[in-house]
Amino acid sequence: MTTQEEEDVRTVRAKHTDTTITVYQAYSAAIAERAVAAGTFVAPFKRERMTWIKPSFLWMMYRSGWGEKPDQERVLAVEMTRDGFEWALANASLSHYDAKLHADMDEWKQQKESSPVRVQWDPERSVDLERKSYRAIQIGLSGPAVHHYVDDWITGVADVTDLAHSIHADVKARRLDEAESKLPQETPYSLPESICRRIGAS
Repeated sequence: MTTQEEEDVRTVRAKHTDTTITVYQAYSAAIAERAVAAGTFVAPFKRERMTWIKPSFLWMMYRSGWGEKPDQERVLAVEMTRDGFEWALANASLSHYDAKLHADMDEWKQQKESSPVRVQWDPERSVDLERKSYRAIQIGLSGPAVHHYVDDWITGVADVTDLAHSIHADVKARRLDEAESKLPQETPYSLPESICRRIGAS
């Protein structure tokens, strides 16, 4: 049985290189096909909406139902610059007030109103999509952060829907070792201490 402290472990885990990090999104075919062709998001993608990026492949599977929910039928692996990713976190506000990080509710509200990025920490998921004993980060981009993401940070977009469906088939057939072997290799992503403090990372 895990303790509350273990459940509150907040570490960014991701597939990453020295210069890039991979995040996941799921969209309709109309948006996904154009994004893959253009190498970034173009219409009918709407910049005026908040767009959520997820470094955790399995959390994306949980959110999109393995790419089977309406308008989330295509799962995309988006490679973006580490500089952009860290800029987003450095300019983020937590979606919810945290007494450990904010002096009071007013401080949190002011930070939220002035920040173009939202961060929330949700329980990570296993290959069965069950809750794990630590948390995964979700990052919502709005306003200038969306423009930076689309125009400056994205270095490539790949459709990984077939991979999602293949892993899901293994899970349904209880071939869990095979399913695990196909997962993207996500390892801890080191962040500057100032960013960790801002977003409540462990």
